[in-house]
Amino acid sequence: MPARRLQRPAPADRARLPRYDLPDDASYALRPIGVIRSPYRMREDAPRQATVGDPIEATIVLRPGLQNSVQDLEGFARIWVLAWFHHSHGWKQQIVPPRDQQKRGLFATRAPDRPNPLGLSALELVAVYGTRLTVRGCDLLDGTPVLDLKPYIPEYDAFPGSAAGWVDALTAPGPDHRIRVDPPGAR
Repeated sequence: MPARRLQRPAPADRARLPRYDLPDDASYALRPIGVIRSPYRMREDAPRQATVGDPIEATIVLRPGLQNSVQDLEGFARIWVLAWFHHSHGWKQQIVPPRDQQKRGLFATRAPDRPNPLGLSALELVAVYGTRLTVRGCDLLDGTPVLDLKPYIPEYDAFPGSAAGWVDALTAPGPDHRIRVDPPGAR
């Protein structure tokens, strides 16, 4: 079921609405647990989603000492990889996503340039060897810091038939403007 748009509350009711009350200088330190080793060096080389393009293999190399943390991970077909988009530089509140032709609110897209450049990929888990995990279907750049791993559990993580907002309305999606197309005879 898609999110419902609530009616604007009457002025008298606005005082009871929840407020953002974190301090302006609130920040949280994260320590990477590992790093991605993939064939992708530049953003333009990587697929825009883990399930788009050839299912390329990559390796997640965990920090030394985390070998016991991956115990029992074998047997899961997929894992969620939470990563820091280290090539991200700034962000805008609205962007034109690949395959679309109009600006969308950033949080209604999966653009890598975000206020906190976090990435989430559901990758196929091929093998676990010590602190090295071989994954397939990688969309992350070489050297991307890995912040966390979680097992993908289809009962909890898959919602077939869910509404996909504006993406559902793309009847004739535009070209992926990330992909450079040379005009005929340019090469």
